[in-house]
Amino acid sequence: MGVDLPCRLHFISISPILKDDMEVVMKKLIIAAVFAVFFSVGLPIFAQNIPDDKKSEYYYINVSLEKIWPYRKGYVVQYRKGLYQTARAYLPAEWFTNAASTGEIITLPRGNAWPSMSVYFKEGEFSHVRLYVHRWADHVTWGNIPQNVNIDSNFENVETVDLQFK
Repeated sequence: MGVDLPCRLHFISISPILKDDMEVVMKKLIIAAVFAVFFSVGLPIFAQNIPDDKKSEYYYINVSLEKIWPYRKGYVVQYRKGLYQTARAYLPAEWFTNAASTGEIITLPRGNAWPSMSVYFKEGEFSHVRLYVHRWADHVTWGNIPQNVNIDSNFENVETVDLQFK
């Protein structure tokens, strides 16, 4: 004898859960947990295996540029070396003379893309550098070095880009 009351919780069952039903639910949970562990741990391990013929001999370090100053001997770039610190690199003009040279300038489209510098290394040695910059001189990252300032000595005998991070 019971009274049927209107209830929005139609999914609640008044009948007790049988022991066999509980065992089935536990088995399903264990199987689901095993699959979850395999997919979250096992698959990334297999994804990291790169065949030797597909491995690149190059690696690069990318840094955000704060300022770029064109100079008669090359480019002075100021980049982020930490959260609150910057450093400068001097890139000689002869690095940017042709397509197969040590330096390459790649222009960014108008928009929110921030200029950066990628320094490439081949087998641990400096290989080449790419500057990703805006072509418009009115962009905030472009600067001018006054004509009476002489920094020619900073461009002499530059053969690599030594990035500083400390």
